[in-house]
Amino acid sequence: MKFAELRAGRVIDAGPFVLSEEDLVAFAAKWDPQWFHTDAAAAAQSRFGGLIASGWQTCGIAMRLAVDAVLEGSETFGSPGLAYLKWTHPVRAGDALSLRATVLETRRASKRTDVGILRWRLQLFNQHDREVLDLEATNLFDLAGAAVP
Repeated sequence: MKFAELRAGRVIDAGPFVLSEEDLVAFAAKWDPQWFHTDAAAAAQSRFGGLIASGWQTCGIAMRLAVDAVLEGSETFGSPGLAYLKWTHPVRAGDALSLRATVLETRRASKRTDVGILRWRLQLFNQHDREVLDLEATNLFDLAGAAVP
């Protein structure tokens, strides 16, 4: 999707992405090896009642869906960061996660008019329509030569 197609108020839905237990544990074993992500027996006895995904894996799933739905083929070249990040409910193996991306603002940079700035809210919801991730991100777009109003 091109920067010119993104306007404040636009909502883009993507997904679902189904998280397998194998993928949940493999990610955690490599990147976030806390027992409630990797040890099914211990996690079953915990306050969570079973394995939960790493929040960082949840962010990765949101990013994958955002790339597939919006960023792939666009002029984006990076991000200066997030305004906030919240993991609102645990993600479990078997969850079908869907993305809701809401465009909050688009504008040209004040000093570099060939750079577009997208501020958007990304939320992930599970199959029960329960929010599991909420973040606000900024992405930068190279508009040199692009036809943008």
